[in-house]
Amino acid sequence: MSQYQIAVIVGSLRKDSFNRKLAKALTRLGPAEFSFKPLKIGDLPLYNQDDDGNQADSVKRLKAEITASQGLLFVTPEYNRSVPGVLKNAIDHASRPYGQSAWAGKPAGVIGVSIGAIGSALAQQHLRNILAYLDAPAMGQPEAFIQANDTLFDDAGNIGPASKDFLQGWMDRYVAWVKKHA
Repeated sequence: MSQYQIAVIVGSLRKDSFNRKLAKALTRLGPAEFSFKPLKIGDLPLYNQDDDGNQADSVKRLKAEITASQGLLFVTPEYNRSVPGVLKNAIDHASRPYGQSAWAGKPAGVIGVSIGAIGSALAQQHLRNILAYLDAPAMGQPEAFIQANDTLFDDAGNIGPASKDFLQGWMDRYVAWVKKHA
């Protein structure tokens, strides 16, 4: 495959989200044959199994965008030692109805940033557990628990020099993961 479309799912709705900034900066580290499409999850209704037979247009859009992708990039904060509710809601919607999951078989990268010292380690682990059940193979190494600080991004919004080599290495491994599993 000469072109890879990657669905980017940010687990934060906040306009100035560190994770949104990280997602944007990370995508700049990807190779030319990779295109990154941020997916909108803030307009999804709360998941209700009663709606499986008549999914909202926003849910159909999400599922179509995931289906059209060759890989997934999750960039998530940690809320109360887990994934944010908005991210879990999107995951649940795109996995339903049972047997019609859009996530199945899509290679995934999981990363996140937070102001805490452990980055988003617990949210990432919870997300990997969910992805395992959904048959979305998640890259295990290298792990990247990023702590937000003044040097993470430069003035242009790119990854700052102190973190660039590490995150470029993470992106290179992610690219290889997608190519292997797509």
